[in-house]
Amino acid sequence: MQSVKIKSALISVYYKDRLEPLVELLKQHGVTIYSTGGTQTFLEEQGAQVVAVEDLTDYPSIFGGRVKTLHPKVFGGILHRRDNQSDLSEREKYEIPPIDLVVVDLYPFEETVASGASEADVIEKIDIGGISLIRAAAKNFKDVLIVSSREQYDEVVELLQAKDGATDLEDRKRFAAKAFNVSSHYDTHIFNYMNADNENQAFKQSVQHSMPLRYGENPHQKGTFYGKLEDLFEQLNGKQLSYNNLVDVDAAVALAAEFEEPVVAILKHTNACGCAIGDTIKEAYLSALSSDPVSAFGGVIIANRTIDLPAAEELNKLFFEVLIAPEFDADALDLLKTKKNRILLKQKPVELPTKQFKTLLNGVIEQDKDLATETEADFKTATKRQPTAEEKKALVFAAKVCKHTKSNTIVLATDKMMFSSGVGQTSRVDALRQAIEKAQSFGFDVSKTAMASDAFFPFPDCVEIADKAGVKAVVQPGGSIKDQDSIDYCDAHGMAMVMTGVRHFKH
Repeated sequence: MQSVKIKSALISVYYKDRLEPLVELLKQHGVTIYSTGGTQTFLEEQGAQVVAVEDLTDYPSIFGGRVKTLHPKVFGGILHRRDNQSDLSEREKYEIPPIDLVVVDLYPFEETVASGASEADVIEKIDIGGISLIRAAAKNFKDVLIVSSREQYDEVVELLQAKDGATDLEDRKRFAAKAFNVSSHYDTHIFNYMNADNENQAFKQSVQHSMPLRYGENPHQKGTFYGKLEDLFEQLNGKQLSYNNLVDVDAAVALAAEFEEPVVAILKHTNACGCAIGDTIKEAYLSALSSDPVSAFGGVIIANRTIDLPAAEELNKLFFEVLIAPEFDADALDLLKTKKNRILLKQKPVELPTKQFKTLLNGVIEQDKDLATETEADFKTATKRQPTAEEKKALVFAAKVCKHTKSNTIVLATDKMMFSSGVGQTSRVDALRQAIEKAQSFGFDVSKTAMASDAFFPFPDCVEIADKAGVKAVVQPGGSIKDQDSIDYCDAHGMAMVMTGVRHFKH
């Protein structure tokens, strides 16, 4: 293990916080420190002796600070090979001092974009000198230690304390990998900003934060979540979220976002087995549970209002994996926390991405999220009979749930609750029959429901089956070459059917 004692360091950072312990350690070891601008001022305020980069290069910072470290005496000090006699001779000839440690971070490009700043301000936050220094030091990890983020300060301080101001090759290579992670992440965000019109057909994504999962979909599969889950949720109780939990939580969040009224949805394997609105969360929950109390066991539950004690007392009677809500009353939380493994998530108001992607075959597929939600204004009545006001409300409710259910799907619902659904069937007829049978098995009168389909009816068989079960109002996208056959059947049997023109496949 090639040990290198740090004798000189270049420090130039945008963020000065958390830097003090490292500066103090370098002072204790008598390290020569090079710096410039605001960082130099900060270091001198910490009592460090600093050599200005301008004095090293004999060249001033120019163009408003755009060019200050881009000089052979800086990059030569970093990049020359300590075991290469030719490099050493040139270093001596051009009076280039060696630099053993580079501490550099980058301008806040992501944060500037997120703030809604002007293009001119965003462009100024594209770092040139910093990214170049990071890459140079990381490339020459054989001789140089690169610290590329304030998140690494504590680690490097512990390292230098443990090794008396020196580093091993393994240490430097590990920090080099961190540096290329920082630089590639930075460049990815710049590319995606500059490529907003998608003129360059390339898939580039970068997520810095990760969370190991207990396992993937099954125990023999490894799983990891990439992202900052804590930005969206505060976990108030329970065990670590699993891969399957996260998939269901994602589906639950998307479904609940469709409703402004107090709503509770219960999901199993990403599909709602219950969904209802009510005057209170307790009322909504009991209605949602009644749709399918069997499937609700071990499910994921979401509410879009505060969980109060009356709701918690009912919820506490059921075994479920996860409960999501924007807030929990203190007494409700105390009761729900009596089950130590029960996962309780407080949802924060965070804007979610509008793109979706996943690996497929030997590549990646990407699409816009399905953000289309139809209202009564989008309904185009195709039949002679117009749906009643109550039926229209039921059709809107059913269509919202249907949008978030695996295809092929049929949803039967009133204006306040889902009665049942047929989920993920290879035939739409099978999906309908499953929905009818399931609703009837729990004692529901199907004639009180409206029916929603995620895609068009290729034949009139679905409206015929629905009619014979008592359903009299239907919403579907339309677009089949045989739409008229379904319309004719509805007209002959007093049914109302509206079309939206929007398909909601969900695979």
